[in-house]
Amino acid sequence: MTGVLDGKVAIVVGSGQGIGAAIACRFAGDGAKVICANRTLETATKVADGIVASGSRAEAWQLDVSKHEEVEQLVQGVQAKCGSIDIIVHNAALIAWTPLLAIEDNELDRMLTINLKACFWLTRAAAPFMRERGGGRILVTSSITGPRVAMPGTAHYAASKGGVNAFIRAAALELAPYKITVNGVEPGFILKPGRGSLSKPENRAPIEGFIPLGSMGESDDIAYAMLYLASPHAKYVTGQILTVDGGATLPETGFAMHRLKTISQ
Repeated sequence: MTGVLDGKVAIVVGSGQGIGAAIACRFAGDGAKVICANRTLETATKVADGIVASGSRAEAWQLDVSKHEEVEQLVQGVQAKCGSIDIIVHNAALIAWTPLLAIEDNELDRMLTINLKACFWLTRAAAPFMRERGGGRILVTSSITGPRVAMPGTAHYAASKGGVNAFIRAAALELAPYKITVNGVEPGFILKPGRGSLSKPENRAPIEGFIPLGSMGESDDIAYAMLYLASPHAKYVTGQILTVDGGATLPETGFAMHRLKTISQ
């Protein structure tokens, strides 16, 4: 889909590494001017510099998405500098492994603020500009954890992502008259080279044994899904959440995977 985002301005929140960096690079490679917004400016700058070095357009902006005033300042600043905002991607997220009965209020509040409340803040800030322009795209990185499956120690994270999916549907309905689409992507197990215990070689094999396609995903798998939803090809798609998990949520139980391996031999 080379060039499908030509002339567009995209803000990718949480673009310092991993999935967010892949989304920023993919959007820029397909013609968008990308604002790499991230809590740590240094990592966002590395991503933006890499994009510029490849011949595409990007800038790094610092943003703590847990602060409402910073979200407002970012959106207004980008609009003033670039003249438009066509695409918003909320990819920043907090995940913490804490047993349900041990979750403190401050941890719960921070989880809900970054993962869910920021969706409201970004949309309220950007939608008026998109409405004036005649449309736009609002995209959110959700998760299979919460909306589709459960993982011990992630009740607060799961609740935030379940709320994200509900937000996507409700916001899509309300913003449809303005030609603003709202969609999301639910990643499954995605490799995070250099970080994340689930990506360590000793942990990968047992996990991949339960994934029908046989491997964990890569950040680009999510970036390409986001690219479709951001592109003109998805102009008639709104209120949808695309699951990209290698089929991980398909088996009824681990026994189903055992049966699959037996009959496929």
